[in-house]
Amino acid sequence: MIKSMTAFGRHSEAVNNKNITVEIKSVNNRYFDCSTRISRNYSFLEEKIKPYLQSHGISRGKVDVSISIELVGSTDVSISLNEEYARAYYEALCQLKEKLELPGEITVATLQRDSNIFTLTKAEEDEEQDWADVCTVLDKAIEKFITAREREGANIEADLRAKVEGIKERVNTVEAHSEEDIGAYRSRLEEKLRAVLSDNKVTLDENRILTECAIFADRVAVDEEIVRLRSHFKAFEDILASNEPVGRKLDFLMQEMNRETNTIGSKCSNSSIAHVVVDIKCELEKIREQIQNIE
Repeated sequence: MIKSMTAFGRHSEAVNNKNITVEIKSVNNRYFDCSTRISRNYSFLEEKIKPYLQSHGISRGKVDVSISIELVGSTDVSISLNEEYARAYYEALCQLKEKLELPGEITVATLQRDSNIFTLTKAEEDEEQDWADVCTVLDKAIEKFITAREREGANIEADLRAKVEGIKERVNTVEAHSEEDIGAYRSRLEEKLRAVLSDNKVTLDENRILTECAIFADRVAVDEEIVRLRSHFKAFEDILASNEPVGRKLDFLMQEMNRETNTIGSKCSNSSIAHVVVDIKCELEKIREQIQNIE
């Protein structure tokens, strides 16, 4: 199944007192390039994202992953009073007030300005649990992301198949015109020879005509190129049916098709064939551009 490299997937969910939101978006890229933005307190999870995406079959594209994590409810943080420090701090303030004869009262509000009076104790983070919580949401975002890739890929595949069918019809036209061109060449050659030789009362040599026609046919014959093109069409169908990433294979195949088409164009002496060859090259270029969107 063809997958587009352009897609977007988003999912939000509350998991174990965490509001987690994951957004995944991607654009075309020759290789797999993954950038991750994650809440600062969970940056230790960042290195896990790229291999996790790859394990889900995402192999090409410029992929940006944004993960937001907000704690809700219990935060597993306890606050305790550093009593000895608070007492010493209070006594020091009293001495300061007395010696400098300062006005005002020393209150709780005065003491709480020194953060050392209170000790904050946070439960040790469980990295495995945090990763499991993120994966719960990440999996669903990836599922939506891949679905979007497949949906766009199906549209691209339908367009590619239609274009290739159009090229097949044009190749048939080239083949028919090529055969007609050889027959027409013999008629023109025979007519000219008869006109010239009749003036000189010389008998027309049929073997000579056959030889000239054979030389011409060999020079303009496109049978081999057409056979190879049809072989490439078959390969195209096989690649589309593959479950692996196919973008690079199709890109290479387009180069081969274009090479055969150029050879046909260089051999043809018929303007009708030349026009068809131009149409084929235009369609191949459109296909090549579409393939740049495929994983």
